[in-house]
Amino acid sequence: MLKLRPFRPSDAAIILTWVKDEVVFRKWVADRYDHYPITPEDMIIHYDVLRKSHCFYPMTAVDDSGVVGHLILRYTDEDKKTLRLGFIIVDDSKRSMGYGRAMVELTVKYGFDVLKADKITLGVFENNENAHCCYQAAGFRDIKLERTETYSVLGEE
Repeated sequence: MLKLRPFRPSDAAIILTWVKDEVVFRKWVADRYDHYPITPEDMIIHYDVLRKSHCFYPMTAVDDSGVVGHLILRYTDEDKKTLRLGFIIVDDSKRSMGYGRAMVELTVKYGFDVLKADKITLGVFENNENAHCCYQAAGFRDIKLERTETYSVLGEE
């Protein structure tokens, strides 16, 4: 059974084993880190800084086998009514088995029921079709943005 719990520093080393190359890394974290690869210590320090804002919640998904997924929630407004999901990643040996959808669904429930959000959003790169399908299966729908965000990853926009 899949459960969601707060991120622990010991999770970082496990999570980073799922990031096999810089393309996967940038699809996961966009431009939030200025270098690749990162170390578990880089991740822990980054999260510790963001947690001080009291608007940032890194979470880990676990089942009977251990750590199987990770994501973060963060408020995007001062009133703490809109949450954004990000840094969503699943153990690469467990992809296409429903873990991503289940993890996102649990997180959405947590966001509404515990954190009392009115709205929950996320972003996905156009070239990340598997993630896009996962988020749609979890109930998210596409919206048209006024301005599309772009990132340059290894020469690709």
